[in-house]
Amino acid sequence: MAKKIKLTKNELKKQKDALKRFKLYLPTLVLKKKQLQAEILKMNREIEEVKREKAYLKAKIYEWVDVFNEKVDLEKLLRVEKIVTITGNIAGIDIPVFGEVIFAGEKYEFKDFPLWVDYGIEALKKVMIANAKTEILKKQEVLLKDELRITTQRVNLFEKVMIPETKDNVKKIQIYLGDMETAAVVTGKIAKEKILRR
Repeated sequence: MAKKIKLTKNELKKQKDALKRFKLYLPTLVLKKKQLQAEILKMNREIEEVKREKAYLKAKIYEWVDVFNEKVDLEKLLRVEKIVTITGNIAGIDIPVFGEVIFAGEKYEFKDFPLWVDYGIEALKKVMIANAKTEILKKQEVLLKDELRITTQRVNLFEKVMIPETKDNVKKIQIYLGDMETAAVVTGKIAKEKILRR
């Protein structure tokens, strides 16, 4: 529901200034919306690329599955200690960006373990890194989609509510002030005629 406006010259100026600001701000919002949409598409491609990489790594690991059946506790030898992220910025939104994965695990003697353990640890590291990248990309996607939703709402608010409402207010005030001016001129002419008749 539109609020009641004053039908004055000051209010006309205020409404015209507001309209000017809205029209100035709207292109920025539209640009931000397009940038967010492009970044989300790019992110989806990156997620798919990491999924393909994980599928490839798993296929390579399955080639060694029979060998992996030997009892070796790889979790003792390799675990994720920390996933390091840095803060990036897309369209004014701070997002986490994958940095690196820091691994921990017990040291082992090569001679105490089967030959495939080194390969298994390296393959497992690559899978864990891919998992970490996927997790970070999904967090980015959530943040960007949320910001896109908010930006889209703002664009719609400006395009469908604020700008049309302000234009209507300007029009109403101009019509009212025009009518008042016309009425003043008519009243002035009538008063002048009365004065001249006396």
